[in-house]
Amino acid sequence: MICIQNTTLVLTDHYVRNGTVICDGNKITYCGEHIDTPAGAQEIDAKGLYTGPGLIDIHLHAGNGVMFYDACVEPARFMLEHGATSILPTLYFTMGTKEMSDSIRFIRSFIGKEETPNIRGIYVEGPYMNPEYGCSKNDIKWADEILPEEYMPVLEAAQQDVKVWGLAPERAGIEKFCADAKKIYPGAVFSVAHSTATPEQVAALFPMGLKLSTHHTNATGTIPHWPECRGVCVDEAVNYNDCIYAELISDEYGVHVHPYMQRLIRKIKGRERLILITDSTFNDGPPLEGLEHITDIYFDHGGDIAGSKLTIDAACRNFMMHTGASLCDVFYLASHNPAQMLGWTNKGDLRVGGDADLIIVDAEMNVKNVICNGKLEK
Repeated sequence: MICIQNTTLVLTDHYVRNGTVICDGNKITYCGEHIDTPAGAQEIDAKGLYTGPGLIDIHLHAGNGVMFYDACVEPARFMLEHGATSILPTLYFTMGTKEMSDSIRFIRSFIGKEETPNIRGIYVEGPYMNPEYGCSKNDIKWADEILPEEYMPVLEAAQQDVKVWGLAPERAGIEKFCADAKKIYPGAVFSVAHSTATPEQVAALFPMGLKLSTHHTNATGTIPHWPECRGVCVDEAVNYNDCIYAELISDEYGVHVHPYMQRLIRKIKGRERLILITDSTFNDGPPLEGLEHITDIYFDHGGDIAGSKLTIDAACRNFMMHTGASLCDVFYLASHNPAQMLGWTNKGDLRVGGDADLIIVDAEMNVKNVICNGKLEK
């Protein structure tokens, strides 16, 4: 049993000063105003800092520069140290059928393991996105016709553990892929990703489970309308439709998403449909001209931005800086919303009966302690 004392609790829409949280096993058994520590409990003095739900990073390819398809323990532990008590290691569509299937099976083997308690599933950024958008364009393996004989081995490797599939709704035959993915795992979420789809093409996949936008406003195309008249495309579809959650990468200088755009997206999508992610990866390309001072993103060798070096606590700090969001807000965007989007009803909130995934942070989201599955990890 763990008891956190001398803390301000961060709930979904308010704070509780001088609060207490008690975890027994992997569940929260008390969360509220101060009570005495039960006999025999391990007491943690938060020293006046904030206790909130563990953060959930649904989109990350690596941790500390180590790709999850190469190793899982080091990147998972690194992200856990930074408050990510739940993660979905992410694969990319530069992998062919065998490599993607093997990588899925490899990551699946770490789900539920003691050394990687925060790996809760997998996110596949692909296989069928638009090959004209995103980094590493010269290494895309899924640019041709959508064929069941190519994707079925991937779906069979995935089973119930691939929670999200990124896809481009404009790809001919994408409905067949979605239907086959749903047969294997009815709870699968589809995310519009690396796409030039029209709003109508995006909406056509709502009944199949499309309810997410992969790194919103990144790797999306625009559709011309008339000369000097802007058309509408994926970004507008995501902004307009309340049923779509928008992932957002918030790096220090607002390279992925300009700070003004972050404020605009926050205003449009509101608290309920915005999810902070890291898109953490590794690449060794040279920085783009004018971005040599940037330290928290990567570049590929083709002149494109290629993900980030972010941790989810840093993404929260950056979003607070760029938008004026509160600590309560960023916990909501980096814990409550991803849990809701995935249907994880026992995660994302501090409440009795919820999973014992908690972090203690200061006012700037610097992580001091981490509890995952009821065990003190930091």
